[in-house]
Amino acid sequence: MTSHDQPKASGFRPPAVPDVDVHGFWGARIDAVVDRTAMILYDRCVAAGMFDQIDPTRPVPEVKMPWHLRSDGTPDTVNVQMFWDSDVAKVIETAAYALYRKPNADLEAKMDAIIEMFAGLQQPDGYMNSWFVRMQPGQRWTNLRDCHELYCAGHLMEAAVAYFHATGKRRLLDVMCRYADHIDATFGATPDKRPGYCGHEEIELALVRLGRATGEQRYLDLARYFVEQRGQQPHYFDAEAAARGVDPAQWRHKTYLYNQSHLPVREQGKVVGHAVRAMYLYSGMADVATEFGDDSLTDALNRLWEDLTSKQMYVTGGIGPAASNEGFTDYYDLPNESAYAETCAAVALVMWASRMLGRGPDRRYADIMEQALYNGALSGLSIDGSRFFYDNPLESRGGHHRWTWHRCPCCPPNIARTVTAIGSYMYGVSADGIAVHLYGASTARLSVGATRVILTQVTNYPADGKVAVTIGLERPAQFTLFLRVPSWCDQAAVTLNGEALAITGTDDGYVHLSREWKDGDRLALDLPMPVRALYAHPAVKADLGRVAIARGPLIYCAEEVDNVADLNALVVPADLSAAKTVPVPDLGGAMAIDLQVLREQWPRREGRLYDAHPPDYAATTARLVPYHLWDNRDPGEMLVWIRSGR
Repeated sequence: MTSHDQPKASGFRPPAVPDVDVHGFWGARIDAVVDRTAMILYDRCVAAGMFDQIDPTRPVPEVKMPWHLRSDGTPDTVNVQMFWDSDVAKVIETAAYALYRKPNADLEAKMDAIIEMFAGLQQPDGYMNSWFVRMQPGQRWTNLRDCHELYCAGHLMEAAVAYFHATGKRRLLDVMCRYADHIDATFGATPDKRPGYCGHEEIELALVRLGRATGEQRYLDLARYFVEQRGQQPHYFDAEAAARGVDPAQWRHKTYLYNQSHLPVREQGKVVGHAVRAMYLYSGMADVATEFGDDSLTDALNRLWEDLTSKQMYVTGGIGPAASNEGFTDYYDLPNESAYAETCAAVALVMWASRMLGRGPDRRYADIMEQALYNGALSGLSIDGSRFFYDNPLESRGGHHRWTWHRCPCCPPNIARTVTAIGSYMYGVSADGIAVHLYGASTARLSVGATRVILTQVTNYPADGKVAVTIGLERPAQFTLFLRVPSWCDQAAVTLNGEALAITGTDDGYVHLSREWKDGDRLALDLPMPVRALYAHPAVKADLGRVAIARGPLIYCAEEVDNVADLNALVVPADLSAAKTVPVPDLGGAMAIDLQVLREQWPRREGRLYDAHPPDYAATTARLVPYHLWDNRDPGEMLVWIRSGR
């Protein structure tokens, strides 16, 4: 497989997953998914009874999952069983990348069997959804606001593209193209079509992915329609509810802020509602902006980006502090212990950031992509690939642990497919350039116009900031190579074939190297990684008087297993120059940070809640580990924001 051919519009697009062989840090995480997670996901879908619903040759099963409840206690229109198709789709996508990495005849046969189930579900007109074909027949397309039909279709489209790229098999791709054709015939702006869109965004970005894979312009046009129709008046969800004989005000979420349909997308300036839905919408908007060169969409996205990253994002890249709406609340409302910060939301932020890079390299996006990826998203998967976080607090008293599964199992396959697809996030390719967005040991086979380029990275990143890049070419070629200089690094150095290059200030935070490249050209990038303290905006009340410790792209935390209990008694000094990095064997050799700190002590307290005597302080050493690795050892307290002595 080779990189996608460049579409007509200018811009940067990611390589296909099989175009990038990943080693090192991410290679080990991919192997954990390949060797364990992929089959675990399949087995747990079996145990949940998902295939009883999807397989049209089996008897129609009972509804197993409870219905959501409205505030008055009456059953709502939704239960998580409705979108099992999407969970299985993400399992197929994960398995596709796993099969590319390491052939597995048993896993492939299982995925082929699932694909045949979906093919058997498909109706003569192309429609395909297990819930509305088998569980609630006759109700298709009657409740786009709640029932996830287009969302499920989108995830299946993504799975189809992934499985085709990894295996060369077209069965699911052909099925999903027929379904996409049905959706295109059903929805649109003309009088003979429904002017609808999905309550849970996903179809938008998926249609772009399907269009890029197949070269079918209609799919790109349909993605643009879904983006532009959202929030238009008269409001489709009002009309749809009236057609069902339901008062729209009965909706349990009360406001269209929840699904970002409160305004047309170009008029939106504040990130609101359900976090995953918002990020998927913005991802689709960014893809459409890239494909059609739409600056008005990009302008809206830039406003939303600034709103999110300056007022509503955790230091880990986690987003969405509230469980009540799985999303956003007020500006600077970023509690630590009760943080929801769903794994899927961090994954979706990675997706949005990656797609913002479609208009060109810009470290504003790549830095956040890296921050969310290494911290808020990767924490969702245990080292061995067997357990999963749904929500990701930044503080725990010892009772928060990864699940083996979840009643709404969207996060396990989402983080799994993201890890196995990491190569597609590392690079961006245009007609005349290659952008290196993420550093990691890898070999990428890329196409710059008609020129085939093999780009190899050798590095221990993120443990070390030294990166060696080698260019492989059949013949000399002119193109621009863009190398990101992370904003956390202020002493970067680059050499080309042993000669130092000046790193001059650029607006986008990338080093631009435009030249005629030759086979064997070597670049060496040095990104020093001193231990540093981060301070929150004073409006983030939960973090007043506290610091977060970081090194390179990694946010660190203290765990009780390394530091004994009562982590809030630790006080970090202002001077971090004595900090040391040490490998931790029981965390796969990850680099820990040992800090000289003070521990608050109360020898005269004698059990009193309040005391007139100030505490004593004892010098000690605190060990901090990367946040994404917490809860992989003995259970206990965890703390990201540590009290500061400044």
